[in-house]
Amino acid sequence: MVTKTNHQGVGSVFAGGEAIRDNRHFRKPLNYYNYFTEIEDAFIRRRGKNLLLSPLDWALIDGWQERAVPLHVVLRAIETVFDGFDKQPNQNRTIKSLFYCREEVEAQFAEWSAAQVGAHTNGPSKLLSADTENALSREAVIEHIRKAADSLTANPDEHLREDLDRAAARLEELLANLGDDFEYVDRTLYDIESFLDRALLQNTEKEHLKRLKKTVSGQLKLYKSAMDADAYRSTFDLMLLKCLREDHGIPRLGLFYL
Repeated sequence: MVTKTNHQGVGSVFAGGEAIRDNRHFRKPLNYYNYFTEIEDAFIRRRGKNLLLSPLDWALIDGWQERAVPLHVVLRAIETVFDGFDKQPNQNRTIKSLFYCREEVEAQFAEWSAAQVGAHTNGPSKLLSADTENALSREAVIEHIRKAADSLTANPDEHLREDLDRAAARLEELLANLGDDFEYVDRTLYDIESFLDRALLQNTEKEHLKRLKKTVSGQLKLYKSAMDADAYRSTFDLMLLKCLREDHGIPRLGLFYL
């Protein structure tokens, strides 16, 4: 990972409007799925104009990634939506948001999931694709976890000091007992990240949290009527946590962000 795309994304939600994107938006080596960038590139290519994705678009992508929706499913759904749209006569409107593709993504993911039944032996579902696991090296995983632990230890936020130290200690323990099962490692990192998410929500000053929630609500206002309650709440929570992580300088931990 040596370059960083400088697009406007979820950063517009954050204080000051600074366009900041997580480590996942760095270019990955060949054969590694750069989930977010690939989806962004596909949408912009079919859109035909250099239209920047909205905070809701990034929340949708984040939600798909969290649910392990395969990249090829999302890309195929985007192509299907635009293919159908291009066939419509007398078009007086354009597709301005990735949200327009949401229903097709869900439909194709449901079909893909149904096709997987019986394809694998019983056991927990995998969070990492085979391509992702193949692209990882033990050295890269160690460096990723070490940087995350050091970042948490150096974080100056005293309101989160105890939680940051506990999370860093869990990362150190993981490093000390690191095996070669990256699926297990990723699940452990997800558990530690969830612990930090709860700490952020519990320790952020109430008035500041209220302001952030108001900001996120404003970002989602135009889309709320088209979303069911569960989808809205999930998207809202994802966007709120993005804001909190940026405010407090908390890194993402999962191997996807390596």
